[in-house]
Amino acid sequence: MAWRKIVILCLLFPSSAVLAQEIYVKGRVVDPQGNALAGAVVELLAHNQVLAESTTGPDGEFRIKIGSVGEFVVKVTAAGFRPVSRLVTVRASGNSAIEISMGQVASRIENITVTADVNESDVLSPDPGERVFVRQDLLDANPGRPGAPVSIPGYPIETASSGIKAPQYFAPGVAGDHGEPIAQFVAVGGYLVPNNLSANAHGNGYSDPNILIPEVLESVQIDGGAFNVREGNHSVNLAATYGLRSRLDPFLTLTGDPRDLDVVAGISPTPESWMIFEGSLGNGFLDRLEHRQQYKGNAQRVFHLGEHRISLLGIGYYGQSYVPGLVPLFAPNPGDADFPNVGDTIDPRQKDQTHTALVALNDLWQLSNRQQLQFSGFFRTYNLSLFSDFGQGLIRQSEFRTVVGGSANYLNRIAEYLSLLGGFDYEREAPRRDDLDRYGFFAPSDPSYYGPFTPVDGNNVTIGSLTPYIAGEGAVARYFRYYLGWRRDEIGFDNDDLLHPQNSFQKWVGVNSPKATISFLPKESWYAPLISVSFGEAFFTEDPRIGTGTTEGTPVATSHSYQLVASRTIHKTDVRLTLGHVTSSAEFAKIDPDTGLQFDQGPSRLRFMVIAVRRNFRLGSLQASFSKADARDLDSGDPTPEAPRTIGDLLGTVERLPFRLEAKGEFEYVATKPLGTGCDPLNLNAECTGTPVKEFRGAVVRPFLNGRLDAGVNFLIASGYSGQTTESFYPSTLQEVVGVRIPSYASINVTYKFGRTGAP
Repeated sequence: MAWRKIVILCLLFPSSAVLAQEIYVKGRVVDPQGNALAGAVVELLAHNQVLAESTTGPDGEFRIKIGSVGEFVVKVTAAGFRPVSRLVTVRASGNSAIEISMGQVASRIENITVTADVNESDVLSPDPGERVFVRQDLLDANPGRPGAPVSIPGYPIETASSGIKAPQYFAPGVAGDHGEPIAQFVAVGGYLVPNNLSANAHGNGYSDPNILIPEVLESVQIDGGAFNVREGNHSVNLAATYGLRSRLDPFLTLTGDPRDLDVVAGISPTPESWMIFEGSLGNGFLDRLEHRQQYKGNAQRVFHLGEHRISLLGIGYYGQSYVPGLVPLFAPNPGDADFPNVGDTIDPRQKDQTHTALVALNDLWQLSNRQQLQFSGFFRTYNLSLFSDFGQGLIRQSEFRTVVGGSANYLNRIAEYLSLLGGFDYEREAPRRDDLDRYGFFAPSDPSYYGPFTPVDGNNVTIGSLTPYIAGEGAVARYFRYYLGWRRDEIGFDNDDLLHPQNSFQKWVGVNSPKATISFLPKESWYAPLISVSFGEAFFTEDPRIGTGTTEGTPVATSHSYQLVASRTIHKTDVRLTLGHVTSSAEFAKIDPDTGLQFDQGPSRLRFMVIAVRRNFRLGSLQASFSKADARDLDSGDPTPEAPRTIGDLLGTVERLPFRLEAKGEFEYVATKPLGTGCDPLNLNAECTGTPVKEFRGAVVRPFLNGRLDAGVNFLIASGYSGQTTESFYPSTLQEVVGVRIPSYASINVTYKFGRTGAP
């Protein structure tokens, strides 16, 4: 009778019966000659979280027990070899053993693998995404763009200068220069540490990838506009999560050219820890010498205490430079006649300085093979002092802030039809002396004169949030999966106006952010594509300062996002189509640095389409994407200024060329963007437009000394201007299109690896 009861239970509850089985991921790790590699560390990850790990035995074999089915990343690390990550699908039965070859010691070419399949979705990351895997010995993916740790295909990078100011990623139809609609996170264990600075002195908010040293990156995951409940503030149009490595092979890298020098050194004291340092000095390739210097330190260590996996990350950064600045694109620089050596700046007094420190801790407590608890927290300081001239005189923007945050969440993969996630977030940002000062106009006869300053705005600001959230995900039928989530943010604003006390205020605002996704996952033998449809609501916190105005601004801007993703593999070629529709509420905030007044923007709408194609070959890969967007103000009908309408990207890698050379190349095209109105004296309502931007980035590398030494050349061939916008030059009120010229140049890099290389 007992066996009959078991059969009946299995028929009534098939998902529970599946989960009751012992499911394993098993395989073998070999060296380049196919010999068994003992002592390699094998980790099983889902969305940058380590679920389980093992070590290969003398025969190179490993076996990892897992409590659920789905798609996972198997990551193998062995001394002297580059880490290898493999995407695997785990089923309830019939899982074949996998063989992972560690290959030769890595060259200095970036290895990019983009995955976009919706069947990787789970309760931690419900929507299709783009994931970029990068090697430890990564070439600078953006020559001439200090601070951008990795090139993300289809998302161009812009900056208003080539100094230390952090470059910003742009999405189709999204003007992300001040970071409001694009969120960035650094994954520490399973904790998403926010990398956005709300109500920054230089604008509404800022995301700063400049704090990371490129060699520490293992992956960057790009989520679409319909966010998930763990992301929250700023995740309106895009969210990017940086995943970090567990170890580094000891190395020293020198990169230089006639004007710039960069030194990077890294080491792993233990199998799951690393320390890395970078120093950069240079004058750039513009006419105005930058005298740039940056110093960075990143370190991470993982501790294992019973069922606890504790991750600790520390970051320190300091940088300063002179800022080349914006110049008119279609008219002579006003300062050229009297000060001919500043053709790449309207004001040679411009400069910037910033420093930051970050400590983050995550405790991942594995209660069972299906349940886990996480406790996390971080503390950060940030300072900015920026002298800029946007056409109406030199201004200074400065602040010092502290940011503290904490998180706790519980995850239970109950069955195939239900995984539950619940949590609570806390964050408090406290910018102090958030100041805007004016220093008068530039006198070419006395370029070092600042003159008396006039205080325009000075505030102590505190923004705090208390956030519970919950989400459920699972299989609703054989070929369908669902995700339902809800997030409630209670946000407190404390604006202490130091110049105009009557403008001070305190306010609490509540924001509900629901989320839903349904995905269709057909059999591989079917001709139907994978399809995912999602809806989400998101928000970002506005700058609460009133400035020289008289009215409180909008504390929180909200948005509604709809997204459809369809993907299919055709003849070993991955094809993906993404359609998005985002509507945002009206805004009244964000202080104009020239006038001290708030921006008043109406409700907006963004529609975009992205087509991406990728093919991996035996000796390399090829990837192409094309994006088209329409973004505009719904009240006036005008296009959203500075938002790219058309983006094209083509990326290729070749790993085996004659003479043991390896190569990478990427061509990026951003079509002319709308920049506002007011450039035509006869028709002030006519649209201002700039110039298209074309960039070709490439690298060629060759290993020496049996793989211990790599030498290569990387280059940038560019046409166009970065940071294109409009400004008026006193005393004229006519708008002119301005930008920073993107220079072309080449540099040489040399990397020396210490320890065993693993080469034949």
